[in-house]
Amino acid sequence: MRMIASPNNDFIRKLKKLHEKKHRDRERMFLLEGYHLIGEAKAAGLLEQVFIVREEDFVQGVENVLVSESVIKKLAFTVSPQPIVGLCGFFPDHDLKGNRILLLDGLQDPGNLGTILRSSLGFGVDLLVFGSGAVDIYNDKFIRATQGAIFRTKVIKKDLLTAIKTIKRKGIPVIGTSLNGKPLREVPRMESYALILGSEGRGVETAILKETDFNVTIEIRPELESLNVAVAAGIIMHHLD
Repeated sequence: MRMIASPNNDFIRKLKKLHEKKHRDRERMFLLEGYHLIGEAKAAGLLEQVFIVREEDFVQGVENVLVSESVIKKLAFTVSPQPIVGLCGFFPDHDLKGNRILLLDGLQDPGNLGTILRSSLGFGVDLLVFGSGAVDIYNDKFIRATQGAIFRTKVIKKDLLTAIKTIKRKGIPVIGTSLNGKPLREVPRMESYALILGSEGRGVETAILKETDFNVTIEIRPELESLNVAVAAGIIMHHLD
């Protein structure tokens, strides 16, 4: 087993650059930390290499590199990481297919997006489409927020207006979310749909809302202006399921 003790090793310094999106995109690789996420990545066939402090953490089927704790701290994203970091290849490219699709317009909060992705897995969503302005799919906070669910669903990056045209040709209803939409309680359960979610700050772009089949809103008490987008997404997906 190869051993690396110094955090200033050239290979380790190169891996550290994967903390930045431009380097991830160029190398088509990303880092993740912790036993659970590494187990999920391995099951998905994306794990290529692991860096471990203890030999008993050896992972079968991939290259293992024994490293010091200082190397782990350099590669990890959290202050007190578990003693294992993984190197993964990018997710496979997927076609715009599925009966239930989420379209994400400009959502930037990785915690909210992670929660939405986990909920989507529970309500039978087949595909998540990240539009321009949405958080990077390989953002470490987002991946950690999914708690591994990202390795069990399909995600792609695509222009949303282009995606909507493709979805409509398949006969799938496109539903927007808007304060001026139809009350959700009036919408029946649906076997197939494409649901558009926008950021809490500005909502779904007007140009995108113009392309929907209809828009929905969740009626709430007047004391509250709006719901957290992850909460709203869960309510809508549960209602439509």
